[in-house]
Amino acid sequence: MNTNSESTIGGKPADVYFFGTCLLDIFMPEAGLDAVTLIEQQGIRVHFPMGQSCCGQPAYTSGHPQEASDIAAAQLDLFPENWPIVVPSGSCGGMMKHHWPQLFAGSTHEEKAREVAGRVVEFTHFLLDIGYVPEDKGDSIKVAVHTSCGARREMGVHLTGWKLVDSLKNVERVVHDHESECCGFGGTFSVKQPDISGAMVADKVAALKATEAVEIVSADAGCMMNIGGKIAKDEPQMPRPKHIATFLLERTGGKA
Repeated sequence: MNTNSESTIGGKPADVYFFGTCLLDIFMPEAGLDAVTLIEQQGIRVHFPMGQSCCGQPAYTSGHPQEASDIAAAQLDLFPENWPIVVPSGSCGGMMKHHWPQLFAGSTHEEKAREVAGRVVEFTHFLLDIGYVPEDKGDSIKVAVHTSCGARREMGVHLTGWKLVDSLKNVERVVHDHESECCGFGGTFSVKQPDISGAMVADKVAALKATEAVEIVSADAGCMMNIGGKIAKDEPQMPRPKHIATFLLERTGGKA
């Protein structure tokens, strides 16, 4: 994490940008607001550039690099100050940090893309980087964690997510079969290959159900939508996936 902003507080950046991601903004805005609240509770000012939209990942992973670069290029000038850019999604963070420099290689945007990418930090990584230690105020429960396959490979979000959940004294994290496997969403994959996607999410939900966890926690909106949709359709008695920001805010007493 780059924390070389003009002012810092006890090793923390005084200011950060927040890139909300299109899925979170459209379908789960409360999770984005909860992430902002958690950051602000650490005495950090959060700036949300209103011109932000999509990181370009859907087009990029569908084999349309030009369309992806057009979308991503529109984001590059939204973060002019030398502040960390916090992203509440491992897959979107991975796109911005690892693929933007490749996407703009050899273009007039390459230098800016590399500079911006160097300041991108996924939300759970950011919390640990600033020394956040949640004070658990909830009852004893079992929790299962799902991390998107892209976020695991590119950003190591499973490790930071586990560490945050494990730091809660009244929470038992239960490991489920298929934990490291894709839930079947994969962006446009779930649309192009619905039968395969459906089988994958069925396996994922069955594994989660077997844990008897009372909470399912994730840090990726696409996975939450896919798993949550399967649960709503076939296993309505199960808990819906909850973004880790919301989960942490609830456990620490910051959300009713």
